[in-house]
Amino acid sequence: MGLFTKDIATLDDLFVHTLQDIYYAEHQITKALPKMIAKATAPALRKGFELHLKETEGQIARLERVFEMHGQKPKAVTCPAIDGIIKETNEIAGEISDKAVLDAALIASAQAVEHYEITRYGTLIAWAEELGHADIAKVLGETLAEEKATDEKLSKLATSKINAKAELAEA
Repeated sequence: MGLFTKDIATLDDLFVHTLQDIYYAEHQITKALPKMIAKATAPALRKGFELHLKETEGQIARLERVFEMHGQKPKAVTCPAIDGIIKETNEIAGEISDKAVLDAALIASAQAVEHYEITRYGTLIAWAEELGHADIAKVLGETLAEEKATDEKLSKLATSKINAKAELAEA
């Protein structure tokens, strides 16, 4: 089922498709985070990525609960957006030799992922409410709150330490 095809005829169809999209995305994120953990040199950044990996695993379980609440089996559909963000992260990280600049790039990439997730979860919550599924919206809201908190932590880490170190990097 491709986005905006005849397979999506109702708001509920679109909701389920987007749920499958973010389910795929969360799984891809669990594959990408260990690589980011390995590349990060700032201890606080590495620790933050490790924590977010655990959170992401919990978010996957939460999504599986949402599928069940909606009478669906958990299923993923390819998400070209998250694939592109992760591909870009790998390409950029492979081109940076200075560790301080690499950490800044990893934060920027992680925030791109967070912003994507924030948009998806916000949309899913709005649609769940419109479809009369306040219980599902509440569960999705737990994940949205985690994603926003992670984005805020990344911003603080970047602006308090990481970006300043990257600025001092030798050309």
